[in-house]
Amino acid sequence: MLGLDPGTKIMGYGAILDVRGDHRLLAAGTVRPVGEEAPARLADIARQATELFERLRPTVIVVETAFSTQNVQSALRLGEARGVLLAAASRFGAQVVQYAPAVPRKTLLGNGNAKKEQVAAMVATLLGLTEPPKPLDVTDALSLALAFLHRGKTLDALTRGSSRSRLQP
Repeated sequence: MLGLDPGTKIMGYGAILDVRGDHRLLAAGTVRPVGEEAPARLADIARQATELFERLRPTVIVVETAFSTQNVQSALRLGEARGVLLAAASRFGAQVVQYAPAVPRKTLLGNGNAKKEQVAAMVATLLGLTEPPKPLDVTDALSLALAFLHRGKTLDALTRGSSRSRLQP
């Protein structure tokens, strides 16, 4: 699983390997696009994302959705970065999943309004790390990948052993 926390100045990424329910950190870091103008930065995001996908070979890519903000220009730039990432991920052929920022917080901590530092601490705990990776863009990305893994297990537990007729309305 590869989680992506999009941005035009810094993009966090975190890859987790799921080995029979044991989550292992595969890679984590940031991508810092170069270029002064938006088109150049977006092109660099596409290039670096494609290189990241080819190096890590994820089967699932989880991208954080846009959130509302007071600054319209920031929201537009974030939307552009997300669009580039979604296109690159789709072109790569991985399953693409999108989560709102509250989803990993709710999934991992039970609180959709948890602070980023709380998310970082939980990510470190779940991955058996002595301290959270930095910056917070990285732990945000890792939380997306972990949320995908944990949400799948929750759904499996809820449906395991249930007959099809009981699941139908």
